[in-house]
Amino acid sequence: MTASPSSVIACFRYKDAPAAIEWLCAAFGFERHLVVPGDNDGIAHAELKFDGGMIMLGSARDDEFGQMLKPPVEGNSSVVTNSMYVVVKDVEGHFRRAQAAGATVIKPPKAQDFGGSNYTCRDPEGYVWTFGDYDPWTPPK
Repeated sequence: MTASPSSVIACFRYKDAPAAIEWLCAAFGFERHLVVPGDNDGIAHAELKFDGGMIMLGSARDDEFGQMLKPPVEGNSSVVTNSMYVVVKDVEGHFRRAQAAGATVIKPPKAQDFGGSNYTCRDPEGYVWTFGDYDPWTPPK
């Protein structure tokens, strides 16, 4: 087995996966790794890279996996059951990019007691994302 940059990969289902891919790339800086078109102008499977990490996503659909994983019900007012934390080098710059693309800011950039700073926002379908410069893989100084 070959080691990969990240052995943990989050998965999402989006109501409008093609639009989500465009937005995640423009707002957050993800890059397309693989995009497989699906039925009805949807996405069967997509892989987006960010630095050494990756997320996978597809269009929301009523298949076996879709019975377990659904997009937030109420968009930007939904309570979600998980969120993503992504390590970035420039929190303020990333925040400005996401905000300019229309991310809904939940918590603006702020220094954290445990180190580093971060901000939290929602994407257009309501998923919660936190971006920060605290890297839990880096040993404390």
